[in-house]
Amino acid sequence: MTCIVGIEHKGNVFIGGDSAGTNARMDLFTRADEKVFSNGSMIFGFCGSYRMGQLLQYSFNPPAQSVAEDDFAYLCGPWMSSLIECLKSNGCATVKDNEIAVGGDFLLGFNGVIYQIHEDFQVARRVEPYNACGCASDYAMGAMSLLIDEEGIPPEEKIIMVLEIAEKFSAGVRGPFVIKQLSENEIDFMFTEEK
Repeated sequence: MTCIVGIEHKGNVFIGGDSAGTNARMDLFTRADEKVFSNGSMIFGFCGSYRMGQLLQYSFNPPAQSVAEDDFAYLCGPWMSSLIECLKSNGCATVKDNEIAVGGDFLLGFNGVIYQIHEDFQVARRVEPYNACGCASDYAMGAMSLLIDEEGIPPEEKIIMVLEIAEKFSAGVRGPFVIKQLSENEIDFMFTEEK
C-alpha cells in the first residue's frame, strides 16, 4: 500500500510519497524509513516491498551510461540488467512461470524525466508530465490531471495536495509525506510534512 507521485517541471523531477506500511491484515505502520530517496543521480519512489526499496537505495550500483546511448535505451538495457541481477542476488526477485517478477513498482526520476518500472521490469514513460504508483494511484492521477496546469501552484505543493487527497480516500496512504527534487542531476531534499 502506498502512494508515490512524480511531476516533471522545467527540466526538474519532483517525487513525493507517503509513509504507510501495511501487512496482509491491513494493519497500518507509519514507517520512519522513507519511500522516496536518491541513489547517485537518480531519485526513486517505490511501492510494494520495503526490501526492494532498501536494495534500490543501498545495494543497487547502476552501471555507467555510454555517451552514445540515449536514456531510454540505457534504462531498458544495461541499467535494467544490473537492477535485475541486484534484486535476484539478494533474494528479492522471483521467477514464476519462466518470468521474473519483483514485489513492487517504482517511479524513477532521471535526467528530467519520470519513468515507471513495473513488476515485470518493463520501463514505461507516460505522455503526461506526471505519474503515480501504489494502491491510491488512481486517486492521485485524477487529482493531478486537475492540478497540473495550475501555474500558480509550485510542483511540491501539487504533490502534497495530491497525497492529501489520496490519504483521504485510501486506507493504505498516510503522512508524513516526503518530497525530493532532482535538478541538473543533483538531489535536493525538499521536506517532510509532519501531521
